[in-house]
Amino acid sequence: MSHKDKGSTLPEENKNSTQTSLPEADRPAKFLVLQLKRIGDLILTTPALAALRKHFPQARITLCTADACSALAAAMPFVDEFLVFRRRRGDAALWAHLAVEHFDVCLDFTGNDRSAFFAFLSKARRRIAFGSVRKTAFRPLAYHEFVNCGARRNHTVDRHLALLEPLGIAEPDSPVTLCLPPDAFEAAGRCLEEAGIAGPYALVHPGTARPEKYWLPERWAAVIDHCQSQLGLPCLLTGSVAPAERAHLDAIRAALKTPCREAVGKTDLLILAALIARARILLSMDSAPVHLGAAFGTPQISLFGETNPFQWRPRHSKSAILTPGIDEPLRDFTPFFTARPLKDLSTAPVIAAIESLLAIHGTIPI
Repeated sequence: MSHKDKGSTLPEENKNSTQTSLPEADRPAKFLVLQLKRIGDLILTTPALAALRKHFPQARITLCTADACSALAAAMPFVDEFLVFRRRRGDAALWAHLAVEHFDVCLDFTGNDRSAFFAFLSKARRRIAFGSVRKTAFRPLAYHEFVNCGARRNHTVDRHLALLEPLGIAEPDSPVTLCLPPDAFEAAGRCLEEAGIAGPYALVHPGTARPEKYWLPERWAAVIDHCQSQLGLPCLLTGSVAPAERAHLDAIRAALKTPCREAVGKTDLLILAALIARARILLSMDSAPVHLGAAFGTPQISLFGETNPFQWRPRHSKSAILTPGIDEPLRDFTPFFTARPLKDLSTAPVIAAIESLLAIHGTIPI
């Protein structure tokens, strides 16, 4: 069976394109995927990456991502090669690699000036981007094909999948996919042991890179106290030691009435993912842990205030989305969303959602 029969080269109907010559049938296609945004953006690109691997099983897939996301490489077995953009002069080696690799297809999920430069530098025979790049003067010059799928009216996963349509790939309702290595779970187990947790627990991640999204510390403390004193479910507090987040966590600790276990500053991205995968429930802001929870189907409560959950929410059945002004989890999601500060969200709907979610999924008696 030839590589073409295995699905490793591109669709036959594209081979006659004058602007985008394609590999011969006797060699696999080489794909370059550009995703230079944040951790959450990369996680929500995994359905598209998995679909690309499914349809081109013999292809070589290279993913170029930002330094902050590079730890996720170990959780993406559907990618063959990882290139890391580090925002410094040392990236000359990256540029050289892009220029000499002779990619067949470049898929740009980023759409900024830097990714357009990388796409152009790759000299890929087909360079595909979202139509929104045409609003700028020079970015369109880096590409051959454009996909018109707006960010506002589509969930981010669906938008990313749409970029594969010129390749003849249609994968509706594809799940977020991460495959953690065993050592991540082993490290998570040691982290739990050090925190004194031997059984079920709730993972609480109150922080985010944007302090304007924070919920009030005393409300986080009230929720943690309720889980521990009323539900008998110990809470594991996680977060970074960045100054703003550290101050936020200090304020939560000061407001607690019950002692809370911690792993603050003790987890990398993979260990945090493994802790989330093992948790009975995840409580977090609309930040990277939301998407990690989605990858493992962990029961989760996600607080959205400044960001529209229509584009970013977890879509599995064990997820509850809470936002200010509504006293129960959202059921209807729309592209039209009025941002409100999370200080307008009280503890009552959060506690009710926790109890309901745990009761429905039978994790602890309520």
